[in-house]
Amino acid sequence: MDPVSVGLLVALVGGAGGELGRQAWAGLSALVRRPFRWDGGGQAPAVSSGEAELVRLAEDPGDQGRAHALSTALAVRAAVDEDFRIRLAAWQETATLVRTGDGAVTNTVSGGTQNGPVMQGRDFSNLSFTALPPPPSPPSAGAPCDSADGGSGA
Repeated sequence: MDPVSVGLLVALVGGAGGELGRQAWAGLSALVRRPFRWDGGGQAPAVSSGEAELVRLAEDPGDQGRAHALSTALAVRAAVDEDFRIRLAAWQETATLVRTGDGAVTNTVSGGTQNGPVMQGRDFSNLSFTALPPPPSPPSAGAPCDSADGGSGA
């Protein structure tokens, strides 16, 4: 199983992805807090459940080192707890669908003059605009002029 992306963990704990991101983080928290299962007989190996790392990352969401520690703890636990590995893989598949800010954004504005708001970015929601009507087109060359002097310029 691939380790959980440090960028994904940082984004989710930082609130990226809106409500879906919060739900994904809550799902991971619940998964980590599930009892550790050891089917290898004897005493369970001395590995972290990931809960301490999860709490530490929640305390400082921008700390890449804490996110890396959580990712490592999840990978080690998944290696020794088959049930956890299956559930973590399912969580990870769902969580990667949440738009977290990871990934490239390409913004292009084309097609002539834009007479209104142009937003460039990603994952916008709950926006509204009040735009003015487009400006009048400039008079074309040779068109009659409405000035009082008949357009002679004198």
